[in-house]
Amino acid sequence: MDKEAFKKYGYEFVDWVADYMDEVHKYPVKSQVNPGDIKEKLPGSPPHEGEPMDRIFADFKDIIFPGITHWQHPSWFAYFPANNSPPSILAELLTAGLGAQCMIWQTSPAAAELEEVVMDWLKQMIGLPEDMTGVIQDTASTATLCALLSAREVATNFQANIKGARMPLAVYASEETHSSLEKGVKIAGYGKEYLRYISTDENFALIPEKLEEAIQKDIKQGIKPALVVANIGTTSSTAIDPLEAIGEICKHYNVWLHVDAAFAGTAALLLEKRDMLKGADKIDSLVFNPHKWMFTNFDCSAYFVKNPEHLVRTFEIHPEYLKTGQDAKVKNYRDWGIQLGRRFRALKLWFVIRSYGVKGLQEMVREHLRLAQLFKSWVEEDEHFEILAPVNVSLVCFRLKKAGASEEELTDINKKLLDNINSTGKVFLTHTSLKGKYTIRMAIGVRATQEAHVVEAWKIIKEKAQEILGQS
Repeated sequence: MDKEAFKKYGYEFVDWVADYMDEVHKYPVKSQVNPGDIKEKLPGSPPHEGEPMDRIFADFKDIIFPGITHWQHPSWFAYFPANNSPPSILAELLTAGLGAQCMIWQTSPAAAELEEVVMDWLKQMIGLPEDMTGVIQDTASTATLCALLSAREVATNFQANIKGARMPLAVYASEETHSSLEKGVKIAGYGKEYLRYISTDENFALIPEKLEEAIQKDIKQGIKPALVVANIGTTSSTAIDPLEAIGEICKHYNVWLHVDAAFAGTAALLLEKRDMLKGADKIDSLVFNPHKWMFTNFDCSAYFVKNPEHLVRTFEIHPEYLKTGQDAKVKNYRDWGIQLGRRFRALKLWFVIRSYGVKGLQEMVREHLRLAQLFKSWVEEDEHFEILAPVNVSLVCFRLKKAGASEEELTDINKKLLDNINSTGKVFLTHTSLKGKYTIRMAIGVRATQEAHVVEAWKIIKEKAQEILGQS
C-alpha cells in the first residue's frame, strides 16, 4: 500500500469511526449472532494473493461488525465499562503509526519519560502518598501478579533455600476478591492451597478480625504470611474493605499489602470519595484501571508501589544485548513488570488527561455517581424490587422479589428477568451472586451514558418484571 492509498483509507476509516461513535446507540448492545455464525462466513485457509482494501473493509462491515458487542453503547450496564474517548482513539492512532517498542529508555526516551510524568500526575489526581511510584501495566490481573511475585521475593530468601527447604507462603483476600488472584497465586507458585479467603460482613467487606485469625493460625503451623489483597471496589458489588485496619494488621505481621482498586479507584479523583483510600500510607502496592472508568482505551492499568526496589529486584535482567550507557540514569520499564516488550501506553493517557483536564474527568465520574444514586432510589421506591448491596460508587446490585418465594425460586425469577431484559437488545446487564443470592448488576460508567439511557433501562426492567410477576 503506497502513501496515497494509505491516506485514502485512513480518512475513510476515521470517518467510519467518527460515525460509529455518533451512531453506536442505534445498534443492539450485545451482538445478536449465534456461536459459529462468524466462523462459517470466513474462509478456512488464508488468501494466496493479496486482496484489495475495499473488499477487506467491506467484509469487516458485513461479517465482523455484526459479531461485535458494543462496549461504548450508552446503554451498556454490564460487567464494568471499558471506556474509550476521542482523544484516546487519536493517541492510539499515533501509537500505531509510530510502531515503537518501548522496553527501555533508549528504545524511545519520550515514552519512558512521559510514562514517568503521567504516572506522577495520576498519583496526585487520586491522592496517593507522595512516596509511591507508578508504572503502566496492561491489566489489573497482571499488576496483581506483579504484587504476588514481589511479595514472594520479599518474604523468601531464595539463596538460603537452594536445597528446597522453603517455608510455604500464604496469601489472604476476602471471599469477594477477583478471580484473577487465584490464577495469579497458581502462576506465582504459591499453590492454591495457600490462598486464604477471609469472611466478609453484611456489606461484603473483609472482616479484619478474621484476617488476623487466619494469619495467626498460619504462623503457628509454620506457614509464612506473604501478601494480603484489600479491595477498593470488589467486582461483584464494589464493596470497600477497611483499608486502615487491614494496613495495621499487615504492618504488625510484616505482610505485603496490595490494593485492588481496578474500577472504583477512579472515583478517588473526587475529594468526596477519598475516604475509600484512608490508610493508603500503609499499603505496598495499588492498581487501578484508567481503561475502565477514566475514558482511556484498553489496555492501560496504573500500578503503584511504595518501594520500587522490590519490584525491580523481582523482574530485572541484565543480558549484554540490553545494556546501555544510560542505564544508571534512567528508568528502564522492562524491569518493572513481566513483559520485556512494552507498548507506548502513556501517550493515550497523556492525551486524555490533557484533553479533559482533571475537572472534566471529575465531572463525568460525578455524573455517573449521581445516576447510580438515582437508579438506586427508583429500586428502593418500587415494592417489587430490593437493593442487595451498598452503592459505594456507580454499581447498583438489586433483584426482583416475590412474597413467599424461596431462594431457589427467586434465583429462577431473576435469571429469567435478566434474560428477558437483555433479549431486547436495548440494554445489557449482567449478574453475580452475593452470599448465595442471585443478583442483577447495573454498572453505570460509559462515557456516553446519560440520564435518558438510565431512565429507559429502568422502564425496560420494570416492564419485564411485570410480565414475569403476571405469569407467576
